[in-house]
Amino acid sequence: MSDSLAPRVPAQPASAAAAPDCASDCYHCGLPVAEGSHYAVRIDGIDRPMCCPGCEAVAGAIVAGGLDNFYRFREQSSERPEAAPAQRWQAYDLPQVQSEFVRDFSGTMSGVDDPQSLRVASLLVGGITCAACVWLIEKQLTAMTGVERVSVNASTHRAQIVFDPSRVEVSALFSALASIGYRPSPATAANNERMLQQERRAAMRRLGVAGLGTMQVMMFAIALYFGGSKGIDLQFEQFFRWVSLIVATPVVCYAALPFFGAAWRALRSGHLVMDVPVSLAIGLAYGASVYATVFDTGEVYFESVSMFTFFLLLGRFVEMRARHRAGLASGGLAQLLPLAALRQNADGEVESVPVAALAVGERILLRPGDTIPVDGEVVEGASGVDESILTGESALQQKRVGSPVFAGSVNGDSSLTVRITAAGSGTRLSAIEKLVEQAQLDKPAQAALADRIAGRFIAAVLIIAVAAFVFWWQQDPGRAFWVALSVLVVTCPCALSLATPAALAAATLRLQQLGLLVARGHVLETLPQVTRVIFDKTGTLTEGAPQLRSIILLREGVREETARDIAAALEAQNNHPLARAFRPWFGNRSATGLKAVTGRGVSGACAGIEYRLGVPEFVLALASADAAATPYAAPSEQGQWLMLGDQQGPVAWLGLGDEMRPSAPDTVSMLGAQGVATELLSGDQSAEVPRLATLSGIEEYRAGATPEEKLARLKALQKRDERVLMIGDGINDVPVLSGADVSVAMMSAADLAQSRADAILLKGDLRALPRAFALAGKCRTIIRQNLGWAILYNVLALPLAFMGLIPPWAAAIGMSLSSLIVVANALRLSRWQPAR
Repeated sequence: MSDSLAPRVPAQPASAAAAPDCASDCYHCGLPVAEGSHYAVRIDGIDRPMCCPGCEAVAGAIVAGGLDNFYRFREQSSERPEAAPAQRWQAYDLPQVQSEFVRDFSGTMSGVDDPQSLRVASLLVGGITCAACVWLIEKQLTAMTGVERVSVNASTHRAQIVFDPSRVEVSALFSALASIGYRPSPATAANNERMLQQERRAAMRRLGVAGLGTMQVMMFAIALYFGGSKGIDLQFEQFFRWVSLIVATPVVCYAALPFFGAAWRALRSGHLVMDVPVSLAIGLAYGASVYATVFDTGEVYFESVSMFTFFLLLGRFVEMRARHRAGLASGGLAQLLPLAALRQNADGEVESVPVAALAVGERILLRPGDTIPVDGEVVEGASGVDESILTGESALQQKRVGSPVFAGSVNGDSSLTVRITAAGSGTRLSAIEKLVEQAQLDKPAQAALADRIAGRFIAAVLIIAVAAFVFWWQQDPGRAFWVALSVLVVTCPCALSLATPAALAAATLRLQQLGLLVARGHVLETLPQVTRVIFDKTGTLTEGAPQLRSIILLREGVREETARDIAAALEAQNNHPLARAFRPWFGNRSATGLKAVTGRGVSGACAGIEYRLGVPEFVLALASADAAATPYAAPSEQGQWLMLGDQQGPVAWLGLGDEMRPSAPDTVSMLGAQGVATELLSGDQSAEVPRLATLSGIEEYRAGATPEEKLARLKALQKRDERVLMIGDGINDVPVLSGADVSVAMMSAADLAQSRADAILLKGDLRALPRAFALAGKCRTIIRQNLGWAILYNVLALPLAFMGLIPPWAAAIGMSLSSLIVVANALRLSRWQPAR
């Protein structure tokens, strides 16, 4: 535990401080202080009363840490802390427990010698009530030794903590949060789902209160409006006003509370958000109506306030549901997994166990209709499996012995026995979820621009509202306030702020269904600008399933089986797609000192003899000068040829064959029709490169390109003002993937390649690329339509409101309908279909 968490004595001990007589509420949580209580903490030079030892301890920890500004910034009382023994947090130091919410840090960190040693903990923090809570949590944790970075999202209550496990334990993070009165918990799928349910329930409660209040106030408003012409008794008129006040107060003070809170936070931080004019409109209308009721003068508009609040909440509720459906809330993918599975022991007996108890190497039984809880390999049976959640392909994929299966997919018509190869956070589904979370952290430039426009627009609206009030005060003082109110309401830039994120959310979801997982926020806005796509060959343009087709011996006395087994031993630990060709012979021989040289080959020792496998120059560099001087031309037969050699010279040529993906020609043709140039860059030096380029329709190609040469080619294209998309799957593609404007990695790619990619191709159908280009263009069109509509609506509505032709309740309906139109237009992208 860091020094910042060491217990410190407050400026004045609680036992020596007496609660001031004038204070009856706890300064920390706001609950009443019992008579005779002597719990207190000195804050800002004053002994503040506390209701219990828990609040006293939390407040003392905040003050001792130099964070007492928290009490100046907060907008409402904190929650009362729960008592929890210190041993409660020690369980989170166990690796088995951490596997669900702690992962390796994959980014860069300035000032850190070894960023690869860092970990990231994802926590849900209960008790956050405002931006001051976020400030307090980040300050408290950042001050801890070993914590490098803390990011807290006030809306999702999620904290991302980058820490050094050698300097601080995970239990210390939990303890630090608990010491200042918050409730930490791992950001697991179950906890995320619970938080989503809480958000939905809270929204429905507020919407229900606003709806009921609106209906009731409208009844009294009708009596006031229509009763006046019939000479309603003034006593009853005042009675109806007071009843309307009573009914409208919960609507304003409870249902509309999120608007006031967001507006207050924004103003305190020096920003203008859409909730500022909304809060002004609700607050001013309610305040003026209360004044008119109390002093029996003027008109009351409780029905307008209630109706305005109801329509606002209805619009935001629909937007929230759309956001949840679009999959922006984290934890949704993991909810697809079952809670239990049927584990099979060595005797064939089956027992039901929790999915969390499954381990790599165990076997499970999948019945027809079962959701697969782990990644694995079929060892018995044959069946069709629905992998649409991963690939977007609705057709069943036929699985037989040796076929891989993945968590989240659904078994079809027959039973399967599966050997587990990955469980929990190691599954492909978990990797996809992490990429989705990573994409959510990025703020696209289009969305940021819309936010900036909205902020300036709000300032202009406030100025126009003041001008409307001044103008109408001179013309008709009785209408001045309500005209200004209508201006504030009708021009609220909700639609403007929703225009971009709603479209990006829907398009991202649709891209995932089409087979392309977006891992960076800029992909959709950059794709329409791409002018060239560069393909890698092995595992990208080809199937990535090479097979050993022939062996040509170059040394007498060596058998084909010997050359094959030595090559397999050298490739046993390599993650390159070519290594898969030797998989059937892994284990026949063993090799030590294995080393892979990117783009050249592999080396290692078998039975004490040093061997190399790869391109001829790399292999011959190991041999004697005489052997290296002898030219060795690759066989003329079709295929990719690797040389095997030792210090005495070449041993054999091994010919590999890899079929081109059936979708490659269509993909190149579709990209060409969209005006996007294509190019093939491969490290392979064989005749396979020009052959595949010709078959696929790619005119520009280069064979034998090293990673450095690929990157140089990319930089040269970018200097010519080209925007380049690179797609690859090998470690040798990492430099060019990192440098491309948009990078795409195959789902079968090396982990390092995937971590550097902006998007992941979930299945082998390359046609997802041109479809992504088309969808990105459609998304840009939808965004422009949304922005155009939002601007047109305000241009048309503002003059009408300024002229007094739109009452406040109609302004609320118009503004809500404008937002709903924007969301509905954006959701069209979730149903977009590629042209045939």
